Amino acid sequence: MPIDHDVKTVEDYIAAFPEATQEKLNLMRETIKKHALNTVESIAYGMPAYKLNKKPLVYFGGFAKHIGFYATPSAHEKFQEELSVYKQGKGSVQFPLDQPLPIDLIIKIVKFRVQENQTK
Repeated sequence: MPIDHDVKTVEDYIAAFPEATQEKLNLMRETIKKHALNTVESIAYGMPAYKLNKKPLVYFGGFAKHIGFYATPSAHEKFQEELSVYKQGKGSVQFPLDQPLPIDLIIKIVKFRVQENQTK
C-alpha cells in the first residue's frame, strides 16, 4: 500500500488498511502508547510517529506484506540478535503480516528508546 501523505490522523491511517492489518497496526499503536507515556502522536513521513520530549521516539507503517517499525539505528543495534530473524534496514525492521507481532520485543525496544530519549 502506498503511503498517503494526505492522511492527518493515526485513526485515518489505520482505517485505510484491510481489517487483519488494522488489528496489527492498532496493537502496535496500543503497545507504543502503553509503554511510552507522555508521547505525542502524529503523522510524519506519511505514517504514525511518536515523539517524547520533542524528539523522535519510534514510527511504524503498514505495507502489503509487513509492518515496518522504525526505532532509530541505536535501538536496532542494541536488539540486533533478537531482530536478526526479520528483514531489516538501517533503523528499520519488517514484521511479516503472516506472523504474530513480537510484542515483548517491541515493548523492550520502546522502553529502550524512552530511556535513550530522556538521557540525550
